[in-house]
Amino acid sequence: MQYLLLIYTDDTLLDGLAEGEYDTMMRGCLQHADALQADGTLLGFQQLEHASTAKTVRTRGGRTQVFDGPFSETKEMLAGFNLIEAESEEEALRIAGEFPWARTGSIEVRPVRDVGLVRTRVGA
Repeated sequence: MQYLLLIYTDDTLLDGLAEGEYDTMMRGCLQHADALQADGTLLGFQQLEHASTAKTVRTRGGRTQVFDGPFSETKEMLAGFNLIEAESEEEALRIAGEFPWARTGSIEVRPVRDVGLVRTRVGA
């Protein structure tokens, strides 16, 4: 059985960290991830770019709309994760609008952060 572990953070708490503490935490996290991958527990992971980069696609009455940010209504719950390859944000939004779930909920489109660049930056 596989599980997707969704990590939520509080920007206020992150902003309150001492200089360099985030990098230290991230380095430890990446080293822990390496160990979990080595023993077969961790199958893969990605960081998401900040929520402010997100777009939400919603289709109602045959009309598709794109909104800035993750403005899902509280009655909507995260039901899945699709990782796609797209040439641009516009293409990603088009692809999101093709999924039927845009009619029964919404699809948040967010760029995936390059963890390799983070790894290099924090020296992990």
